[in-house]
Amino acid sequence: MAVIPQFEVSAGYSHKLGANWDGAGVNFALFSAHAERIELCIYDTSGKRERERITLPECTDHIWHGYVAGLLPGDCYGYRVYGPYDPNCGHRFNPNKLLVDPYAKLLKGSIKWSDTHLAYRAGSAREDLSFDRRDNARNMVKSVVVDPAHTWGDDRAPCVHPSDSIIYEAHVRGMTIQHKAIDSSVRGTFAGLGDTAIINYLKALGVTSIELLPVHHFVDDRFLVDKNLSNYWGYSTLNFFAPEQRYLSGKSGGRLGGDLAEVKQMVRKFHDAGIEVILDVVYNHTCEGDHRGPTLSFKGIDNLSYYRLMPDDKRYYINDTGCGNTLNVNHPRVLQMVMDSLRYWVTDMHVDGFRFDLASALARDTNGFNRNSAFLSAIGQDPTLSQVKMIAEPWDIGPGGYQLGGFPAGWSEWNDKYRDTIRKFWRGDEGLLPEFASRVFGSSEQFNHSGRGLSSSVNFVTTHDGYTLVDTVSYTERHNLANGEDNRDGHNANYSDNCGVEGPTDKAEVNDYRDLQRRNMMATVLLSQGVPMILSGDEFGRTQQGNNNAYCQDNELNWLDWSLCDTDADFLAFVQSLTALRHAEPLLRLREFVSESNNSVTANWCDPHGNPMEDHQWRESFARCVLLLLTDNTEPEPGDTAPGDTGQSAQRETAKHLLVAFNASKKALDISFPSTDGESVWQTRLDTSQSGTVSNTQVADKFLIAANSVCVYSTQT
Repeated sequence: MAVIPQFEVSAGYSHKLGANWDGAGVNFALFSAHAERIELCIYDTSGKRERERITLPECTDHIWHGYVAGLLPGDCYGYRVYGPYDPNCGHRFNPNKLLVDPYAKLLKGSIKWSDTHLAYRAGSAREDLSFDRRDNARNMVKSVVVDPAHTWGDDRAPCVHPSDSIIYEAHVRGMTIQHKAIDSSVRGTFAGLGDTAIINYLKALGVTSIELLPVHHFVDDRFLVDKNLSNYWGYSTLNFFAPEQRYLSGKSGGRLGGDLAEVKQMVRKFHDAGIEVILDVVYNHTCEGDHRGPTLSFKGIDNLSYYRLMPDDKRYYINDTGCGNTLNVNHPRVLQMVMDSLRYWVTDMHVDGFRFDLASALARDTNGFNRNSAFLSAIGQDPTLSQVKMIAEPWDIGPGGYQLGGFPAGWSEWNDKYRDTIRKFWRGDEGLLPEFASRVFGSSEQFNHSGRGLSSSVNFVTTHDGYTLVDTVSYTERHNLANGEDNRDGHNANYSDNCGVEGPTDKAEVNDYRDLQRRNMMATVLLSQGVPMILSGDEFGRTQQGNNNAYCQDNELNWLDWSLCDTDADFLAFVQSLTALRHAEPLLRLREFVSESNNSVTANWCDPHGNPMEDHQWRESFARCVLLLLTDNTEPEPGDTAPGDTGQSAQRETAKHLLVAFNASKKALDISFPSTDGESVWQTRLDTSQSGTVSNTQVADKFLIAANSVCVYSTQT
């Protein structure tokens, strides 16, 4: 008996990729330059029962397309792509593998790992050159048709200037999974992150922007699942449009795209509080791994187009990422996908910027890293993306991949040289004054070129990748056995200091010194020129128990323990006072490097006697104390207010002179204030040796700075 088709199919259109619902049906469009035929597999809303297979009827400029009348949001689908299976020529087509649509806006189900996801017969001779005929559909995640309609109302982006920003790096799940003030049904989700408890906390902390670890749909790698671990950080992307399922609570669910509404509602709540949302994105590689990896989407759609392959043997992948493959963003259609994804998250989801994982890999051409590459040029000319924050992780593991300072104007970059220098300075390493001063004042040797400003440098001492702040002062050796790699994974060079005892201790003098060093490093970050970034939980003493590579730990090792807000309340209050000081003082948030042509602000480095530093003093290896004098040479504007003010505050007093004193030596020092024009009355603004709780107390022309401490003094306008 002939099977009667359930759906009416027509040619549709090719100009808009993905599955696009128009109220009467869905247009499907998929790029593949080398496919011979493509089948659309339509499933019910559960994603378990296949309803029909339809061959896409048209191919226009390598876009395969068809319109299916009667389909609705909530219906699931996948693709089977026919073409040559010839790995030596770069082709890995296998229609036995159901594939995810690269443009799917939502995915359903989960991948159940088995060899059926391999396009080749595992265990055979020369493995990936063989061909596997087993079907993987039962174990495969499905793409979902969505209705993207959403009423944003009067939502407005906060548009915080980069120099006024304080970034807070956080994880959607880890941030809220143990927060008792949040309803248990939404903890660990986008809805939980948008809860009033989190919003109010971040407002009180003084951050302007929350940077979320990857939220694009990712997979738990098979080797981790086999060890009962998971890819907690999320740097294993399957799809660049769909949000990660495990972060969706379902509270805004339904057939018509309610899950997407949950993400949008979270963004809207942050915007209402004046907080930006920045996404950590992973366009440099995918979860499909190397030539032995699974075929889940891109490999089976058009491997030769989507990935950078070895030119002399296309069986193998160029691996500039260390993750098995490198996405080929130099291909026009792959670049289009990345740009479409970025624009989608800005225009449809209203996010405010992106941090690009291993960004050097995106800016490579056949000759290596190119600051005029297709990707960077496309970003720079795009009327939407050129208006949002762009932050590069400026390296990959390929040849010439370390590119700190190499990105064009308009980009900020994670500054790992800042991290390493600040850690080494406070643990007492010798000969660091010149480099320390450079890092504190924006790393000019890296960024003072090509029209770039001080906000080019994102300053941090900790991130998700490495020790937390507490662990930086508590461990000298990594403790990563829980990762199942015999403690071989993670960084070797941590520049940390356990302060005399490895790990937790009851010794009061050790704990007091650790607290002091935490205050010193946090103060340095928030007093430096550039964009400060705080790792979530560092403000109240979160520990990973010495694990400096906790990427696979979806447990208490990574989840924020909110009870620490009480047990480490003094340090939390200290961080709040630091962010308030930064917001209040424009001299801490300069936009341009100081130069002779820009005389509105002057900056002078001084020795402990208040005299300008001389060349020989910079070269003294034992010197560990230096003063930075910042002077505002302009008159304050009427009604000048700090970032985040509601507009109800009166004109504030800002510093005419701001003196920041850094003393990493083991002894207290008598410090003389530098000479300034006219009579100056100095006030204490900060002293890390006193737990940072210092009121604006007047001081004489000299002061004593304690060993291992930071002091801030100012005169007012």
